[in-house]
Amino acid sequence: MSDLSSANPKILLVKLSSLGDVLHNLPIVWDLRAQMPHAQIDWVVEEGYVHLLEPLLSQKGFVGIDRIIPFGLRRWKKNLFKLATWQQFFAFRKELQKVTYDLVIETQGLLKSAIVCSLASKTPNAVIAGLANATEFSGYEPIARSFYNQSVQVPAQCHAVDRSRWVMSSAFDWPLIDRTTSPQFYPKAYVDSLNANSGEVLKELKVPYVLCFHSTAREAKRWPNESWIALGKELAARGYQVVLPWGGLAEQAVSKEIAAHIPHALVPQAFSIQDAFSVIAGAALTVGVDTGLTHLAAVLGKPTVEIYCDSPRWKTEGYWSTNIRNVGDIQAPPQVSEVMDASLSLLF
Repeated sequence: MSDLSSANPKILLVKLSSLGDVLHNLPIVWDLRAQMPHAQIDWVVEEGYVHLLEPLLSQKGFVGIDRIIPFGLRRWKKNLFKLATWQQFFAFRKELQKVTYDLVIETQGLLKSAIVCSLASKTPNAVIAGLANATEFSGYEPIARSFYNQSVQVPAQCHAVDRSRWVMSSAFDWPLIDRTTSPQFYPKAYVDSLNANSGEVLKELKVPYVLCFHSTAREAKRWPNESWIALGKELAARGYQVVLPWGGLAEQAVSKEIAAHIPHALVPQAFSIQDAFSVIAGAALTVGVDTGLTHLAAVLGKPTVEIYCDSPRWKTEGYWSTNIRNVGDIQAPPQVSEVMDASLSLLF
């Protein structure tokens, strides 16, 4: 096993996607820095999620991530037989191998992320740590274990943040960093700067506004349109502009259908993940289903109501802030009154 007692080991984090998974992996950067302030910490991530990591880049006295290495697999798979695709892949591999790592921490448990571990340049006795087992309701590919030399057993019901901490703590043979150490996500100075710039992204927003993230990749995780309409009417009657973002044409159509029944509701123009930081920061409240942008509001510490309809609450609920309310559970979607009560508890 590698000697990780050095004050400045070179560490590679591999968490490729998706939005919420990347967010819930952020605390281990802070955990590592607390123990090893002079370590080199690099992170491989799908190129579409690079903006989630940029606020943690080491700069101007803040020490976080030293290097973000974008991975273009989603784009490459669409153009697999093009020469340019393979040129880009080999350029990625060259960039990845610029550093020889003492430790690789892979917290996704998928073949694609395990292959990234195999591509990285490593010291002869490097630790390659990953998941030994699946957690319930999470993707996992057992073949990934063959790419590790340290497979870490985690509880079957393990929150996404806690799961990453299990793998990291085991890799260093540390006592488990658990919830007694509250997870950190983004620098306070960065979050405060978002508050100052929140009005610059969507000019049509009217303060105070409430963001309603109704869309999610899996239909069963959605809260019914009629529930969103009832909630929106209640919020509008209290003077809040209800804002219904969307990520594709089908989602835009749903936003328009819901907005048609809510006075002064807004279906905004499309905005990027990067812009979402400021839009969320300026909101009086975010209400959303179990999806990445709802989790972004929660990790920013903003007033957030997380709605669970067909996924277990224990898996991703925000437990680190009194600004977060978690309602519903798997196969137990909340009533409108429950969501409204949770919203009012944060608004007043």
